[in-house]
Amino acid sequence: MFIVMIMKASVFALDGKKLHDIELPRVFETAFHPELIKRAVLSCQSARLQPKGAFVMAGRMNSAEYRGARRLPTHERSINVGHARLPRLKNRSGLLYGRVARVPQAVGGTSPHAPKVEKKLWERINKKEKRKALESAIAACAKKELVFKRHSLDEKVSLPVIVEDKFEDLKKTKEVIAVLAALNLGKDLENARAKRRRKSGKGKKRGRKVKQKKSVLIVTKNNSPVYKAARNILGIDVCELRNLNAELLAPGCLAGRLAVWTESAIKGLEAKV
Repeated sequence: MFIVMIMKASVFALDGKKLHDIELPRVFETAFHPELIKRAVLSCQSARLQPKGAFVMAGRMNSAEYRGARRLPTHERSINVGHARLPRLKNRSGLLYGRVARVPQAVGGTSPHAPKVEKKLWERINKKEKRKALESAIAACAKKELVFKRHSLDEKVSLPVIVEDKFEDLKKTKEVIAVLAALNLGKDLENARAKRRRKSGKGKKRGRKVKQKKSVLIVTKNNSPVYKAARNILGIDVCELRNLNAELLAPGCLAGRLAVWTESAIKGLEAKV
């Protein structure tokens, strides 16, 4: 005789008080597969890369050519000229020999190993593997040992964190912060704000001037006003259930992100995965 264990979780009101318990979808019983989650995250990141390549005529739009070993006229002396055997520009100021061009070691020459659009950038993953990785990343959000490892939380926080659907209708940033504080998540918000720092060196030139620690992920059932209310809070991401992916649940390929689910989003997980 087998006993089926039904996982349950508490639903909290906006003021942090417990409303009732609900049954969790079976996706929260998925085994933890860190290698599969990493592959799915790398696939999401590499899919955003844009193929790029050099102009095929870069460094070649000139009159340079190589004519073999150069020799002086016969009436002078038939000996080699002390020049490197490289392509040189023609008809430059009446000189017998122009400067070297076209080769990589010349000024304005071709690039020795230019980027090519044929380069494979996308880390592909099978559909079933991607689906399994998403299920494993969702289940990891309810594992206390993983979530507490990467977030600063009070011991009284119960996982997964589920809040009533009224949370989706909030329109003020201060209201979202107040609800997260009532759910005992204020400590992690303060930690994310303190870990914000400006990069040094060349990293600032690539559009990533600031390094920001990830904090709470808010998952809603629909595209709700809470998105605009919470998007400016440091470290917080807001995601609609249909757009949920492994990269949001496991930033940096490290599973166990602190997620705040609305009750409708939890109920809609059965159709998502």
